[in-house]
Amino acid sequence: MRFTLGVQAASGDHAGATDELYDWLRQDPELRGVVRRDLADSAPEGAMGGAWSELLTLLLAPGGPTAAAGAALVVWLQNRRSNVTVTINRPDGTQLVVASEKVRPLTAEGTGELAQRVAEALREPAAGGDPAPEDGSRRADGAR
Repeated sequence: MRFTLGVQAASGDHAGATDELYDWLRQDPELRGVVRRDLADSAPEGAMGGAWSELLTLLLAPGGPTAAAGAALVVWLQNRRSNVTVTINRPDGTQLVVASEKVRPLTAEGTGELAQRVAEALREPAAGGDPAPEDGSRRADGAR
């Protein structure tokens, strides 16, 4: 499945933050071969943050490294000094938004739970699963 990740930095340096996330994800041997760069004109219709200069794409096969991707994204956000928001666009149009200001104060247990929720969002939804909200978005902190 193809997921796109858009990065928005409070500093306005979206391209720099995207580069940092790309480099971070490529350091993980499980993710090195599944993360790609895309041009902004390939952003999904209705995607939040139209000012992205580029997007990252995760190409995850069923059973792929979703746990590694979830953990890597959460740890990267937790280590940001400025506020950064990552929007994950699922192939079905659902969006998952994770923001560093919500991640930084988490305990180790909270960080692990969030990484698991992100990983679950990167898996194919089960038949008859939880329907997406009408606007197609879902925040990683559980709110819709």
